[in-house]
Amino acid sequence: MQVARHTPMTAFMVGVLGIALFSGMDAVMKGLVLAIGAIATIFWRNLIGIGLSGALYLPRRKGWPSRPTMRIHIARGVLSTAMAILFFWGLGRVPLAQAIAFAFIAPLIALYLASLILKETIGRMTVAASLLAFAGVVVIFIGQARADLGREALIGSLAILVSAVLYALNIIIMRRQALVAEPLEITFFQSVIVTATMLLVIPFVGISVPPLGQWPFLVAAALLAVLSMLLLSWAYARAEASYLAATEYTAFLWAALFGWLFFDEIVSPFTLAGAVLIVVGCILAARRPEEASPTLEAAT
Repeated sequence: MQVARHTPMTAFMVGVLGIALFSGMDAVMKGLVLAIGAIATIFWRNLIGIGLSGALYLPRRKGWPSRPTMRIHIARGVLSTAMAILFFWGLGRVPLAQAIAFAFIAPLIALYLASLILKETIGRMTVAASLLAFAGVVVIFIGQARADLGREALIGSLAILVSAVLYALNIIIMRRQALVAEPLEITFFQSVIVTATMLLVIPFVGISVPPLGQWPFLVAAALLAVLSMLLLSWAYARAEASYLAATEYTAFLWAALFGWLFFDEIVSPFTLAGAVLIVVGCILAARRPEEASPTLEAAT
């Protein structure tokens, strides 16, 4: 697949926009999880996502994916299902900003997985910037730990931490997937495979049709998920995973904003201090695009 040349900085900014939309989806999903539960929310959102992404992908497709590419689609779809169940279940039990803060261990792990699996060279500035951003996460965690959120929040936090480890691997698969498939193809098969995997889970946990009033929110969540996946797939086809991992840290800023706007979650001084470190880390990571030259061609 031939990938057009774009500067790494362009890919970085598109990645930031993709994360912003994904964070908006997280806010909508939190409300849905509280209303109808995590399993139902994930299933119905992805079912709608099949319709949205299919309307864009199917009329334009030039053929079905090759067997190796399909294996990548399936691997990421199954992994994303487990990741989503854990994350959104936990999201219903902890503040939005705290959930994102816990999830920030994923980009840091992804840096080293990118080196081990993709054989990418990790520049010193990228590592230093990610560590600085992670220090911001630690500051936020210290502030959150001072509040007594109860046993449910503790279990929810553990679920999010496990989800974050899975998401680190997801970032690496996303990079490989983006080099062999177009964004529309990736987005469509992601929705299909997650929905199919959820169908294997539903007989054990049950599911019901959501109330009519929840459907606009499900459509909004699906639309935000599709748009964010398109943007992230575009970005990961044009810059290395180790470089784009830093964009994940901007999710906290959006989570803090959406948590305050929609759930009356207070942003503490610890949160603000950590956010500053996160922003500085992202800026430093984006200053060395020469360390993130992408592979422009890959065989399908």
